[in-house]
Amino acid sequence: MATSLKNLSDYNIEAVPSASEMKFGIVVSEWNTEITEALYQGAYNTLIKHGAKEDNILKKYVPGSFELTAGAKYMAELTDVDAVICLGCVIQGDTPHFDFVCQGVTQGMTHLNIQYPIPFIFGLLTTLDQQQALDRCGGKHGNKGDEGAITAIKMVDLKNKLKSAQ
Repeated sequence: MATSLKNLSDYNIEAVPSASEMKFGIVVSEWNTEITEALYQGAYNTLIKHGAKEDNILKKYVPGSFELTAGAKYMAELTDVDAVICLGCVIQGDTPHFDFVCQGVTQGMTHLNIQYPIPFIFGLLTTLDQQQALDRCGGKHGNKGDEGAITAIKMVDLKNKLKSAQ
């Protein structure tokens, strides 16, 4: 969806289930720290707002956005989280590096979602410049971290409902 048409932080609060019994992993890229820490704050605050307990939110860092998938895999295999939110930011430069990183993370996240029985949330900003990133980590287009948290809560809730319907 084009963020020019929707604010990443706008959502129907009543449509979000309680996160009080859910555990979340958040993997944060150390690259573009100003952006990724703002994304983390958005995700963390939104999880807390919807009932998640502080002790049920595990934050871990990876060096860059490309490493988000490996960090998320470790989180799934070595902890008992119900969902993993991956937060990073890749800003296009003068070389094709941007394309390779974005494609690798996208494919990696898709693979994780198919391979594991928990949701992995794609919270990677892929922007043309620093200003676009700032606009999407709490600026005029909201915070993609908020969106990632809401998605995680809804996906865990969906899984729990389907599991209990069996």
